[in-house]
Amino acid sequence: QAGIPPKDQRILFVGSGSAGVGVAKQLADYFIIQHKIPEEQAKAMFWFVDSRGMITANRGDKLADHKIYFARHDNGNVQCKTLEETVEYVKPTALIGLSTIYKAFHEGILKRMNELNQTNRPIIFPLSNPETKAECSFEETMVHTNNRVLFASGTAFPTYTIPETGEERVPGQGNNMYVFPPIGLGSVLCKPKCITDTMIFAVSKALANSLTDEERARGELYPRIERIRETSAQITAAFIHQAVKEGLAQEEPWIRMVKASGVVGTSDVPDGTYSMEVVEEVKKKMWSPAENFQQLVMSCPHYHHHPHTHVKL
Repeated sequence: QAGIPPKDQRILFVGSGSAGVGVAKQLADYFIIQHKIPEEQAKAMFWFVDSRGMITANRGDKLADHKIYFARHDNGNVQCKTLEETVEYVKPTALIGLSTIYKAFHEGILKRMNELNQTNRPIIFPLSNPETKAECSFEETMVHTNNRVLFASGTAFPTYTIPETGEERVPGQGNNMYVFPPIGLGSVLCKPKCITDTMIFAVSKALANSLTDEERARGELYPRIERIRETSAQITAAFIHQAVKEGLAQEEPWIRMVKASGVVGTSDVPDGTYSMEVVEEVKKKMWSPAENFQQLVMSCPHYHHHPHTHVKL
């Protein structure tokens, strides 16, 4: 959706703790696995800023172990002390915040990101939460990028209405609610011997592919929350398919079902695909909340054993 080839992304992380570095490594793996970009080239697509500025190998301080992997070696004598200086030096296509610094992405930063990305849409993800630690809000980002931003946040923000057109935009939220339940349910159902990075990769692909044409047309990056049970079943199915593909699933009924579906791909790249047969079977295994108190009471084993038991609220 950004409008440029993946190999041309220049991704600037603000915040270099283990969370930021972990997210960056996952993204680097995506470029390496999905787009066959060599590791060193993929690593060079990332820059980091911490409290002392841009992280470089020759900055003069001793870097924490987790910062070394992405430390720049190609900066020569350039040392950027601030986020503003780093943005000018890097000219990023994507700005990702895991700094917990409130309003770190101020008006000047947001406007400059928009100016630097006139031929493509700027990616701005303020992922720190709660809102009191968010690098910027959805409204601020929309206003200062002329509504062009590709946005996801770590905290929930309200929808934004574009004054000129009355069009309503829904912010994406990078929340683990989309993938943690499917990973857990998939693990319970097919009992893999272990959970691999490539199984997580398949889950991520399934989530990205779960958007409807309507959601994509609105520029959304995540499926609508109203559809989360539907997408959870799809993502769980993708997890099970990948576990079977890797020979790690241990429950024979699921193994047979996946293999019988013919959707087991042979590519080394996890694609997040699944069969509808597996999706429908997953739905049967999903927990559903009671619609009313009577249904809840009738579902309790204790009630069936003692039908005259009175349940009091």
